Amino acid sequence: MLDQMTLYPVADDVLFAPGGRVVIRTYGVGSAATAGGALPVSYRTWVTGVRDRPRYWSWGHFEDARRGHRMVVEWLTGRGPQPAAAAA
Repeated sequence: MLDQMTLYPVADDVLFAPGGRVVIRTYGVGSAATAGGALPVSYRTWVTGVRDRPRYWSWGHFEDARRGHRMVVEWLTGRGPQPAAAAA
């Protein structure tokens, strides 16, 4: 299954906090293209290192994922609210 998926990196950040390291990684996931053309890409932002469980957000398009990644970093650094598209 993984050999049929393609990862498209969007952004990566690492924050160092008193409790340890927090990794924020945003990427697109798509199935391998078929002869008829490319299939849709699903974008995700994963945060690991927060309260011992990962959190993720889903985005519809590349630009949404880019902005969403920045919003997640701002939330984690205390400069903004938690993004609304969050899934625990």
